[in-house]
Parts: sequence; C-alpha cells; structure tokens
Amino acid sequence: MLPFAKPADLADVRSVGIPRALLWYRYGALWEEFFRSLGREVVLSGQTDKGVLAAGEARSVDECCLASKLYFGHAAQLVGACDALFVPAYANEGRLVSFCTKFQSLPDLTACTLADEGVRTFGVFVDRVGERTSARKAFQDLAERFGARPKEAVEAWKAAAHAQQQREAAQARRFADSLERARRGAGLSILLVAHAYVAHDPYVGGDIVRMLEDLGAHVVMADEADRQRAWKRSFEFSDTMPWAPNRELVGALLEALDAVDGVVLASAFPCGPDSMTNDAIARCVQGKPMLSLTIDAQSGTAGLETRVESFVDILSYRKKGGYLHG
Repeated sequence: MLPFAKPADLADVRSVGIPRALLWYRYGALWEEFFRSLGREVVLSGQTDKGVLAAGEARSVDECCLASKLYFGHAAQLVGACDALFVPAYANEGRLVSFCTKFQSLPDLTACTLADEGVRTFGVFVDRVGERTSARKAFQDLAERFGARPKEAVEAWKAAAHAQQQREAAQARRFADSLERARRGAGLSILLVAHAYVAHDPYVGGDIVRMLEDLGAHVVMADEADRQRAWKRSFEFSDTMPWAPNRELVGALLEALDAVDGVVLASAFPCGPDSMTNDAIARCVQGKPMLSLTIDAQSGTAGLETRVESFVDILSYRKKGGYLHG
C-alpha cells in the first residue's frame, strides 16, 4: 500500500444493502448509482408493510419516531441478504441546511440495534459546518475504501451526482406541472405537506393520498418542489429554522398557497422538527383551511378517512361559495 493511502477495508463488500426508508427517499438515486458505478450490487429492502413495522418496533425504544422504527424494520429485512448495510450520517450540508438528530445518530443506532444479528455496517458522515466534510468528499473517500483509485472515486461521485440531479429535476417538473394544473383546474386541489419518507411510503402516507384522490381532489406534493428555490423562499417564514427538509416544505407551501384550496400537514409521530414547524405554520400562515394529521404505529385508516372526508367536504362547500350557496 502506498504511503498515506486509505485502507480498502470494504473491498470485499460485493453487495450493498440500503433500507428503503428515511433519507433513501431524498438521496436514493445518488446512493444507488454511486455503488453501481463502483461495480457493486445494490440490494433494497421491500415496501413497508405490517411485518416491517413489527420488526422495527421490536428493535426500537418507544421514544423513537415512527419513521425511525420503520428504518430499523427495513434494515432487519436486509440481514443475510447483502454483505453490508450502508447507513450514512447527515449532520448538515451547510448553515441552516441541517438535519434532524436521528439522521446524525443513525449509524450508531443501527449498529447497536442489530448488534446481535451479525450485521456489518458502514457509511459516510456529511458535515460541512463542523467537520467541513461535503457529500462529495465523504463519498469519494468511501469509494477509496472500496478499493477505487482516486480517479475512479471521482467518476463514481460524478455519476451519482448526475443521477441525483436528474431525479430532483424530474420531481421539480412534476411539482411545477401539478401546481399549474391546480391553478387552471376547476376541481379541488390540496397541498400535501409531508416529508418524502411519509408522503411516498405507501404504508405511511399512501393512504392519505389515496383517500384524497378517491374523493376527487388533485394532490400537490410539497416535497417535490425545487429544493433550492423552496429553501430560499422559506426565509419569508423564518430566518432561524435549522432543518433543511422542513425549510423546503415551508417554501413549497408558500409557493403553492395561492393555487390550492387547502393544505394537509402530515407527520410521523413523534417528530420533533415537525411538531414545531407545523404548529408555526398553523399559527402564522393564514388564508387557507389546514388539516393536521399525525400518523403513529397504532393509527387506523378509519379515523383518517373520517377526518379527510370532513376536510374535503368543507373545502368543497367553500369552493362553491359557502354552505348557504351549495
């Protein structure tokens, strides 16, 4: 080994397991393309179901949020299906582009949670403020741990970053098209404000989208808004909010507020950042009816259906000019 060369301690890892949860919904395109560019097989856990939730609950403490419990369930599903689990830690990507503490502690939590199951884990630590480690540097260093030469590490990062840019551009186009449809349409349009791992997990937020669409509403997904644009727009709401995903949701809300008939705020219990952000939204953003939904492990669809149906009924009456003009 050359002097100062990084040890290739992951060179024997041929298949990489990635839990289909949490930040996979944000950075999945980047992660998957990165490992495929290094010639590795990517193994994703399956869709969330009751079994995944039960496995996650059995491995979690009660204080963990629903999204974290699901993550551990997805991680457990990959035991024996891959050589090692990729569990990254994201502290921040700059000032006021921070992430909830669960994303920072996830590698330690996962390693401890699955310690008795013989699971090998590895990851990256992205912290541009404290450690001055960008995602680019973290992933290029990781590539060298897989035995890649520096040039190969750079190429793997470029391929991964391009895949991520393509994914985000496609999402931003969907959001723009959806917003334009809301502005043009005569039907009911509702903005769903929820983290991607809530909104797009069929077991968590999928029922909400289905219920709204079954009731004839057009659903605009706030998490798909252009991230940079939404982040900048969020400063109209707060100068100090630290969490990037919440900032982006607030920015998307401000951008879409004039186009939609109502807003649904959906959170996984007990999400600390959401409890603060959603309460501030409800207090400070006026002019549109809002429905706040908190989903936990005991949530049934019956209660959700009743609240969603009532909310849609109210919006329909308002759109017709009020209860006396229906």
